[in-house]
Amino acid sequence: MTKEVADSRAGSNRTVFASLGAIASAILASSCCLPLLPFLFAAGAAGTSAFFARIRPFLVAASLAFVALGFYQAWRARQCNRRLNIVSTILLWVSAILVVAFTFFPQAMANLVANLLTG
Repeated sequence: MTKEVADSRAGSNRTVFASLGAIASAILASSCCLPLLPFLFAAGAAGTSAFFARIRPFLVAASLAFVALGFYQAWRARQCNRRLNIVSTILLWVSAILVVAFTFFPQAMANLVANLLTG
């Protein structure tokens, strides 16, 4: 494998990791509104929700930073004439949309996720 191909795959992996980190941070930031498994861990979920409510601003900032990092890495890859992976590009845009949705509409997104999980 040539160095250019290996470098382009490494850059693509970084974009994927930044996108996944952004999605995870956004979901954690919204977990103050969506207690995890309340029927099994009622008291723990309340404590978890309170904890995540306190650190929500930091998680939102981390989400936005991860999305910005992903877009920066994609932009840098284009500047270096690297071909972007379609999966990483789609994942980056989906993560950006999810981060915005979870940031500005946490209760609506929590209700949507809860409805999807309960069937």
